[in-house]
Amino acid sequence: MNQIAIEDFAKYLAHKNLLPASEFESVSSHHASADRSLRKLWETTELTANGFADEVAHFYGLKRLTLPQLVAATSLAARFSPRFLRDTAVFPFECPKGHFRLAVADPSDTAAVHAAEIVLGAAVAVEVASFEDIATVLGEQLGGEEMATTESGAAGARADDDIESLRDLASGAPVVRAVNDMLEKAMELRASDIHIEPFRNGLVVRMRVDGLLRAVAAPANALPQALISRIKILAGLNIAERRLPQDGAARLKVARSEIDIRVATMPSQHGESAVIRLLPRDRGLLELAKLGLLAKDEKTMRQLLALPHGLIIVTGPTGSGKTTTLATMLSLLNDPSRKILTVEDPVEYEIQGVNQSQVKPSIGLTFAAAMRAFVRQDPDVIMVGEVRDPETASIAIHAALTGHLVLTTLHTETAAAAVPRLLDLGVEGFLLKSTLRAVIAQRLVRILCDRCKKKRILNSADIAADPRYDMLGFRADDCVYEPVGCERCGGVGYRGRCGVFEMLELKDEVYELVRPDADGRAIDLAARRAGMTTMVEDAVAKCRAGITSAAEVLRVTTVR
Repeated sequence: MNQIAIEDFAKYLAHKNLLPASEFESVSSHHASADRSLRKLWETTELTANGFADEVAHFYGLKRLTLPQLVAATSLAARFSPRFLRDTAVFPFECPKGHFRLAVADPSDTAAVHAAEIVLGAAVAVEVASFEDIATVLGEQLGGEEMATTESGAAGARADDDIESLRDLASGAPVVRAVNDMLEKAMELRASDIHIEPFRNGLVVRMRVDGLLRAVAAPANALPQALISRIKILAGLNIAERRLPQDGAARLKVARSEIDIRVATMPSQHGESAVIRLLPRDRGLLELAKLGLLAKDEKTMRQLLALPHGLIIVTGPTGSGKTTTLATMLSLLNDPSRKILTVEDPVEYEIQGVNQSQVKPSIGLTFAAAMRAFVRQDPDVIMVGEVRDPETASIAIHAALTGHLVLTTLHTETAAAAVPRLLDLGVEGFLLKSTLRAVIAQRLVRILCDRCKKKRILNSADIAADPRYDMLGFRADDCVYEPVGCERCGGVGYRGRCGVFEMLELKDEVYELVRPDADGRAIDLAARRAGMTTMVEDAVAKCRAGITSAAEVLRVTTVR
């Protein structure tokens, strides 16, 4: 170890005010430790790994290498002991013309350079890379080589080494920082999901913001396999299993906020893909006014929640806001006089005073199993996350029949379609007629950005040119608002979402149509004759009020 060179470098850093005076005195002292190294010197500064490497390259007058250059180089790591490469933080590679190069983080370690020259049998040109970048590329290179050795014979021990190498790589500072930065970016954009997808040309990262996917820059200083492994470690998944899908969860602190994440991985042609669902723990107050219900529908919902028993269903596709609506309904019902039990997959909103459970099919805790246990817990209100099989449907119906208020969700296109769907799941018509109180169908539309939305008075030419306006019932001289885009909304013209609803109550003519041969279309027409506001009508009213646009209405609803 060249101690004099390190002392000179320390003086150089101190002169640039990059090294604390106390540390400089320690390095310069006659009693300085014999094992003093540039790595320990870096740890005493506040420089990033790349910033420190820049200073090293400048001081020693050597070429500076970046991580992409290291990854693209022709590796010679197979000729060396993995332990030697890791301990000395060097990465040997070959240039196109056959010249040998050695990326080092510590040029003062001349012993490592001489050892590399002995192994390669020729002189090597020394170039500088950061400690973190060398650790990253070594983790990738050694992991791949050890796996190749596994396939050729030494299966057990080498596979273990590969897993450990991958674990070390995923725990390295560049990868940890890349994942943290990605999560912070998602929180900044108010994203609900992060999609990490490997393709032939590289990694693609997209974030779902207000219901639509938006491409963002992929981490430049982290290899795809390491990034996925880091995410799997956070979610408690098996990083050695790359052939089967896996699901996991974690609770993290991101940008001074606590969030829950749900991770789902899937093997694909070019590696593993992952989807991260972000569930912020602090979601603000659950207020009925924030859902976006019309005054008439809000009054109806309050009346329904005042019922002592019965079944209330919320329908819509995945991502339509059903869970938020149910959580808001529970918050209205939540008082010390009621015992409320829920079984969900997953628990997205934690509500103080409500007993919430999460399904765990691996141990037999399904929706149906939880519902059977619930009826023995003396509840007043039961919420089951989803009715997805005949057994759960039957138990929910019988719970509603025996004096409980049951809230649940169902995947159907319209409110009226919930009736034939439940009949299809084996629910008897007379039981459904006795228990079902209402079905609420919903979608989410994006809200126009208040800062940049543009008001427009339609004329006959506008309506003739754009059939969307005619489909939604707009006429000449009607006022609409359109998206523009600004810095606040990220240039898309929308910021946030609200619900559009239709609320079908089982009464009068609709009640009589609930029978074994029930027809969804007939129920829908009867409900509309009775005064039900359809989702399209609700959405158009919000469009006229300047909350959303005509294009957004047609994107999420079906005119019928």
